[in-house]
Formats: sequence, C-alpha cells, structure tokens
Amino acid sequence: MELDEEVEGYRVVVESLKRLGVKYIFGVVGIPVVEIGVTAQQSGIQYIGMRNEQAACYAAQAMGYLTGWPAACLAVSGPGVLHCVAGLANAKENCWPMILLGGSSETRQEGIGAFQEFPQIESVRSSTKYCGRPSQVDLIPTQIEKAVRTSVYGRPGPCYIDLPGDLLNTRVRFGDIEFPQGLPSPPKVLPEDADIHRAIKLIKSAERPLIIIGKGAAYGRAEEELRILTRALNIPVLPTPMGKGVIPDDSPLIVSAARSQALEEADVVLLVGARINWMLHFGRPPRWSRDVQIIQIDISAEEMHNSIATAVPLQGDVQATVKKMNQLIGNLTFRNESQWWTSLRRKCEKNQAATEELCQDLTIPLNYYAAFDQFAGSISPNTYIVSEGANTMDIGRTLMKNYLPRHRLDAGTFGTMGVGLGFAIATALFVRDYDPEGKVLCVEGDSAFGFSGMEIETIVRYNLPIVIVIINNGGIYSGLDKDIYSEVVAEENPGLVSPPTTLLPGVLYHKMMEMMGRTGTNCTTPQEVSDAVKKALESNEATIINVEINPMAGRKAQQHDWLTKSKL
Repeated sequence: MELDEEVEGYRVVVESLKRLGVKYIFGVVGIPVVEIGVTAQQSGIQYIGMRNEQAACYAAQAMGYLTGWPAACLAVSGPGVLHCVAGLANAKENCWPMILLGGSSETRQEGIGAFQEFPQIESVRSSTKYCGRPSQVDLIPTQIEKAVRTSVYGRPGPCYIDLPGDLLNTRVRFGDIEFPQGLPSPPKVLPEDADIHRAIKLIKSAERPLIIIGKGAAYGRAEEELRILTRALNIPVLPTPMGKGVIPDDSPLIVSAARSQALEEADVVLLVGARINWMLHFGRPPRWSRDVQIIQIDISAEEMHNSIATAVPLQGDVQATVKKMNQLIGNLTFRNESQWWTSLRRKCEKNQAATEELCQDLTIPLNYYAAFDQFAGSISPNTYIVSEGANTMDIGRTLMKNYLPRHRLDAGTFGTMGVGLGFAIATALFVRDYDPEGKVLCVEGDSAFGFSGMEIETIVRYNLPIVIVIINNGGIYSGLDKDIYSEVVAEENPGLVSPPTTLLPGVLYHKMMEMMGRTGTNCTTPQEVSDAVKKALESNEATIINVEINPMAGRKAQQHDWLTKSKL
C-alpha cells in the first residue's frame, strides 16, 4: 500500500495479524466482521469458515498447540462472541495460545440498545489472559501485538480483542499507522544450576522414582531432551493423555498399564509439563503416597506447591530445563532388575492381559475393547488421533498408541465435550501445510459427536481427509438397545421415562456424509470395522464410520472409582 493511501480499520487488523505471523483465522462471519475474513484471504491468511463459533474457537486453539503460535478466531458481536466463551475457557485451562477477534456494536450507539450490544470484555475476561479494545484505528496494531505476545509469552493462553463496527470501517492514512515488525519467540527461562543439582540429588536418593510427562512437555517441544533423559535414567514413565507420544507408547519405559500402582507407590516424582490437579488426583492419598516428594518443571511459578508442597520447584522452559538437566545428570541410572521395576512390569502384564481378554470377546454387538482392537493396528505412527467421549476417549487412549508428540488431542484439562471436530479440522490443516505424510483419525463417542456434527460440512468444503469413527452405544456412558428403548417409552412421555443418559438407539450417523455427496460406512462385525477403517485411512478422503456397539458395554473394572472421593 502507498503511504498516502487511506485504509479501513479492518485492513489494519489484517495487516497487523499478518506481520505478527498469524496464518489462520477460523470463524463465522457476519456484521461487522465480514470484511476481515475477505481481506485476510486477499492477504494470504487462510480463513476457515466454520458452522459454529464454539467449534471455530476450538480449532484456533488446536492450531496454536500444534504450531506453537496463535491462530485467530473471528466472531460477530453479542451472541457470536458469547458462543466462544467455552472455547476460550478450554484454551485457558489447557494453556494453548489463540486470539479471539470479536466484532462489537458501534461506539456511538452504546447504551441505547445497539444491535447485539453486550458487555463482551466483561464476559470473556475470566477466560482470557488479556482483553483489549482499541479506542482508535492507529491503536489497533498495538492491541493486537500485545494480544499475540501475551498469548505465547509465559504460560500460553487465549487473548481477546474487541472491535467496534464503526472502528473497523473508519478510514485513516496508511502512513500514519505504526505496524509491529514481527515478534520474537518467547524468551527461554532457566532455573538455577543449584536447584537442578538438588533435583538430581533427590532422584538419586529415590527407591521408587517415577517421571510424569504432560502436554506442557509436548507443547514445549521437549521430546528429544526427554527421550535422552529417560533413556539415561531408566526410570518408569507415565504420560498424561496428551503427553502420550513424547516418549513413544511402545517404549519399555512406559508404565501406563500400571498407572494406579505407579502413583500410589512412587517416592520421588519428576513432573514435567504436567499439573497437580484432578487429572493426577491432586497428589494426595489414597492415589499417591503420603510421603511422596515432587520435582516440578513448569513455566509458571504459580503452579508450584499446588495442592501439595513441591520438594524442588524448577521454574523454566521445559525444553531448556531438561536439556540442562541432561548436562548435569552424570552417569545416574536405575537398574532394570530393581524390585520397583519388577513390580511395575508384573502389574503391566496383568492389566494388559485383562484388556486383551476383553479385546478377544467378539460377541456381537461388540464391546468397546473389541471394537477398538479391530483398527488399532491400522493406525500408522504418523497418525494424529483426535478423541472425545466418556468411555470412548478413556478406553481408546489405552488401545490407540501414540509414537510422536502432539499426535493426540482430546477433552483435556477442562474435560470439554464438543472439541473433536474443531480440533480435527485444525489438525488436518496443519497436516496439509506442515506434515503432508500424516493422517487424521477422529474417534468420537456418539454423544460427543452431537456437539459439533455439522462441522462435517466444513470438512468436506475444505477437502480435509479426516476419518471420523463414531463409537455408537446410543447414550452418554451407556444406552439401551432398540427393543428395550421402545418398551421404556411406549405410550409414555419420553421426557418423563427416557433415561437422561440415553440417546436414540441405532442412529445411522454415517448417512450424514451422503448430504455432502460422500459416502460413509456402518459396521457391526469385527471384519467390517477392520476393513472400513483400514480402507478409509488409505483413501485420503473424508468419511464417517459408524460402529454400532453394545449399548451396555463399559470399561473393565478399575482399582479406584473415577475422581476418588476420599482423597480430599
């Protein structure tokens, strides 16, 4: 653009995003933000039009996780921004960077009932790291730069910029705008060597050490450093759900099959990019030893000593900190023949045998384990697995292996249902642009699929080869078969007699692909499941595979109830 040329506010928004390295915008356009979407495409920023703002927000944050740099979500004023609140909260809890650009009502109409007028900044403040509203066009670059910087510096998270309609359409001289000249990567923070030596000394004193690897380690690109460290130490490794793949699931160091015992009996735990919260049972008995000592590596000082005291807090960038630990660790290693290793391996073998028994039960309708077992072997190492649902996600996490970091995305720290298709769309775009040999497999419970099912139109419109497998049990946790359901609701008001966890039995979700001129597959037998998923992963086309399973099937018996009450 020429310096004397006049430009609108929406062009300043897009130019600022471009100069700051934002490459993707996911959204639903309307007044007053249509021009942002159009101008973004003209400027080389990909705009992906979604069917719901919530899914767009999920997609933006997933792209932020995969690339390590924020994508943007674009929403209209009022209800459009409010639809994004769940997505913002999910991004904040998962510590993933993204920017929400929200149109808002014109400033000259505030307080007199403007179109979709709403206190948007107040509505999103608790779900964001930063909220800003430029008061004039020449301040738009400043606000957007701060939002992008804040989203990735320190603990990552979402930021919001409020954009009134009249501001977006105000014209100013291009030469009067001071645009950001890029943004440096976040500075690397390191703990002091003395603290790392304290951590090493504590590990050396352990009889039953354990390393827990969280999604923060995956986001922090610490996989190579952690593979070096874990191989050297020969300590049992327990990944959190999205920490899977930082150390390959087939590594002999992985003890996920003995998770409960590992947590209960470990005396020293090195916690890497994971938080002591509900997912790790707050670090308290009966799920953890009362005398456990924790070494915690985290970018955020506020995360130390949460719920229980941290013996050695190591605040720092996870990659840089683990690299430094490798330099200082010396020749410390733990024996394969120790009682600790022997006990954990025995427990792994026992639990794996119980799982295998369920996998071998091919009674039709299939149980969860048998259904997953039919296609788990078809999943190549470079397959990105997106998964959500209750039993579908929990059981699938055990049977679908991850060998590479950032190759599993699920309901995460916030336990959010509805993220699946938004995550899968972002992942498929990432694969197309950065990892063309990768595949995307989205495994959904039928209830979870219902939150964002119409995003299959988005998938087809952008020609994204996502394989969607729906594990269909006709319910939330469990359902009823057709005959029993018919008896329950026969000549009755369904609102009074249909169980709250029950969905309509036998829904043929795969037929939704026909609306888009594509084909789906319904499966009930082991061979049908195996053949359908294998073919789909080889075809490089979007599809839905509807796997009808036993509506009363569940998880194998667990040592502890979910969210064990006594621990608090």
